[in-house]
Amino acid sequence: MKTDLNCWADIEFQLQWESRYGKHSDNYFARRVNLWRDIFPKPLLDQLMDRSIGDSIDAMFKEGDLIPKPAPSKLFNIKPGQFGRTFRPGELIYPRSGRFYPKGLLKDIANVFRVNIEPFRCARVEDASILVDFNHPLSGAQPHLKAIIRNIETKPRERRSGGPCNDWMETVTTGPGMQARWNGQPTDFLSDNPFARTDDTPDSRFYGGPRMVDHLDATAIEKVSGVYGSLIPAGSHVLDLMSSWKSHIPSNLELGGVTGLGMNREELSQNGQLKDFVIHDLNANPSLPFDGERFDAVICTVSVEYLTNPPAVFEEVGRVLKTGGCLVLTFSNRWFPPKVVAIWKQLYEFERLGLVSEYFLLSGKFKDIGTLSLRGLPRPPEDKYYGELSDSDPVYAVWAYKA
Repeated sequence: MKTDLNCWADIEFQLQWESRYGKHSDNYFARRVNLWRDIFPKPLLDQLMDRSIGDSIDAMFKEGDLIPKPAPSKLFNIKPGQFGRTFRPGELIYPRSGRFYPKGLLKDIANVFRVNIEPFRCARVEDASILVDFNHPLSGAQPHLKAIIRNIETKPRERRSGGPCNDWMETVTTGPGMQARWNGQPTDFLSDNPFARTDDTPDSRFYGGPRMVDHLDATAIEKVSGVYGSLIPAGSHVLDLMSSWKSHIPSNLELGGVTGLGMNREELSQNGQLKDFVIHDLNANPSLPFDGERFDAVICTVSVEYLTNPPAVFEEVGRVLKTGGCLVLTFSNRWFPPKVVAIWKQLYEFERLGLVSEYFLLSGKFKDIGTLSLRGLPRPPEDKYYGELSDSDPVYAVWAYKA
């Protein structure tokens, strides 16, 4: 069976691009794409026709067709008073260089209204002015788009009126680019007490009892495992940072050993992938209880958002990693609200990739940063949230290698 205007197709879109410090891959799994009704640039639609399951397409675009070219008129200065401090009740917002905010915060800007949630970037913040950037975050990045046909179905007779209509290129390109620095300048993530938490009681109390729960759905866990499998060489000695009852490393990956560092002895004891483990609270003491250059790889799964001193922890990981060793962090959009740090809740999802990248850059101990996003996969039918959420939990990953 081949694609035509009378079919539905599941298409994986892979958007690949580079920033000044790394490479980025943002993937979106578009399900039940209606090639007759949905919106595509004509060159891409032509390339999608008459394809079979498994076919891969390198989409060809002229400059400005997929991502608008940078427009000088969209980069302009405003007065500090034009940046409103409130968008949601009870929440004060301060402009910080490199960060993204909803346009509805702005005052006295043509065609910008209070209810506008589209993000814009504060490119530079000074005492007398704020440089704002309304350009797309990927403007000037020259991204490459690849499309892979994952499934094809015959659809019922098409109704010529009504029904959903999706602009898939807008969906695929909304978010990517927000993880990169503006013009190579560091993003200000560290102002305004970023690591404050709602519950600042000792973590040993919060994590005192075992939970034995999965923090992601099964599809997302499989993707996290795939990330680790693609980045960790066979035979590696691995440190599972902020570990629990599962490490999510592929079971068929033969390793030299996995050491867990976590908070709950009973959970760590249940983790069959661990060769040994250490009980240690990184928020109480960010120093790692290991000799230097001990590990080939370090992983951290859905936990970086709880670190109250991440710069110190990244410094320590750089110490215990062997030269060329990889630190890989994965996360999603779920967390324990009392213990997540303030900055994590304030950011757009793709900005969190930038925050973790900034931890790497601030340490000065890593090179070759990579980021990955996976969105749009179907939620497993057996998942408890299946009736409420159609999509699997998104997966985000950031990694780099010790210089």
